[in-house]
Order: sequence, then C-alpha cells, then structure tokens
Amino acid sequence: MLTYKGIVYPWNCDHMGHMNVMWYVGKYDEATWSFFGTLGLTPTMLKNTGSGMAAIDQHISYKKECLPGDMLEIYTRALEVRSKSITFAHEMKNCETGDVVSSCKLVAVHTDNETRKGIDLPEDVKAKIAELLDK
Repeated sequence: MLTYKGIVYPWNCDHMGHMNVMWYVGKYDEATWSFFGTLGLTPTMLKNTGSGMAAIDQHISYKKECLPGDMLEIYTRALEVRSKSITFAHEMKNCETGDVVSSCKLVAVHTDNETRKGIDLPEDVKAKIAELLDK
C-alpha cells in the first residue's frame, strides 16, 4: 500500500549532491506512521491507551541515488505479526522512472509507555495485519 509520497529537496542532499541517509530514515519514518494509522495504531489510540510503538530492528538498502527534484513514493507491506510485534517492509520508488531506489525492513514492538515493556497488540490491529498478509 502507498504510505508516503514526496519530493527530494536540495536541503535533503549532502556535499555529494544526492539525498543524505538521514532523509531516507525520515521518509521511512513518515511511511511507518502512515502504515500504523491504517492498522488502527493511530496517535489518538496510542495516547488513549498509554501505549506506543518502538522500532527494535531496521535494515536499509540503498540501490540508486535520489537527486534534487526526484519524486518518491514508498509502498509498505506487512510480512509477519506476532503477539507484540509487527515485521514490515518499505520499498521506495522514483515516481518518474519506477526504479526502486531503496528498501527497508523493520520490526516494531507495541509497548506500554510507563513500563517500557512490550505488550500484546490489540486484537483488531492483529486482524487488520492478518488481512493484509492474506493479500
């Protein structure tokens, strides 16, 4: 599913003229929160339940340079759901060329904000992820 759409701005680029790694992480973070929202893990839900989501593992691959003016899209898919965690993958594409410029795989844990320990994901969230896994 499409979870991010944006542009590479000149200030996203480093002294080598391409998008710096910190901006990939930022764009993936925006895509992650968009993905979580579609699962029901909205900011309001997390605030009301005193819970949060914490990334515990993240791997990024850089395949092609992103240059100022490049239009980007990130597509996200669920890979696995466990009682307390979600494994998912992002794929960043150049909108004009269709090239995959980067990919990212993450594991996130549902946490209790007070104890900072993992807690079970809500049943409706697990059901939504299971529905996505079936597609």
